[in-house]
Formats: sequence, C-alpha cells, structure tokens
Amino acid sequence: MENLVIRKIEKRDNQAVAELIRSVFDEMSIPKVGTAYEDPYLDLMFEEYSKPKSVYYVVENEGKIMGVAGVAPLENEAESICELQKMYFRPETRGLGIGGQMMAKCMQSAKQFGFEKCYLETMPFMHAAQKLYKKTGFVNIDAPMGSTGHVSCPVWMLKEL
Repeated sequence: MENLVIRKIEKRDNQAVAELIRSVFDEMSIPKVGTAYEDPYLDLMFEEYSKPKSVYYVVENEGKIMGVAGVAPLENEAESICELQKMYFRPETRGLGIGGQMMAKCMQSAKQFGFEKCYLETMPFMHAAQKLYKKTGFVNIDAPMGSTGHVSCPVWMLKEL
C-alpha cells in the first residue's frame, strides 16, 4: 500500500465504487434495507457528488479503489450542516491510518464549503469506525438529523467544524 492516492471521484469510478460499498455491506452483514445500500444513486456516485457543496473521494492503489468517503449537504436540515457520507474501506486498508486521512480531507472540504457542523450515521457494531469518528471530534447525539432515509442506522454523531 505504498502508492495510495486520494483523489476526487471520476465518472469512470462509478462501477468500482458501487462494488466496493456493496462488498463491505456483505462482508459486515450490514442491513441492506434502510441503509446506504438502498440509495438510488449508489451506481451514480460521480453524478450525485457533482452537485453544489458536495465532494466524494476515492483512495486508489495501483489502479484499484481501496476506500471511499464524501460530504454533502444534510437533506432537510440547516444549510450550515453537512453529512459525512458513505465512508467504506476494503479490509486490507483498515487500520493503516487511511481513514483518518480521508476524514481530514472530507472535513477540510466541508469547511471550505462553509459548513459549520458535520453529521454522520453508523451501525452500533462498527466499533473501529466509531473510534475514528470520536478521535476526530464527533460526539454521539440522541436523535437522527435531516432526512437520510437510513432508518436502520441507529448511531448518530455530530462534529463542530
């Protein structure tokens, strides 16, 4: 993993990104109903994140996408709040600090877009992810925010930017 590159998603990445996300859902037995798995744009991530105040990054190693994460406005919430979205990594990249790098890149972009807070949702059994989120300043909150449609994600977190 010496040739890792973090870059913005390109149209040619759509299929590989959707495959990576779906493979993580399968690997971790994440519910498919009421989660990002059901998002109608999962196969069109480049197009979805070409919208204003949105960005999606991929981590690439020798031509293979190893991880993904992005930020976008949180639907049906104050304009000052964004959401960290669809942050997933292949098993061989976990624990190498890449998640922290991606998180920093996403938070930097969120600040540049003018957001003041960042929201995220996750699963209770994703302990390593929650540890990273807390390490970077996210705190647990008691109720969901916005309208993500992810009713199966019962852990909600928020960070001041």
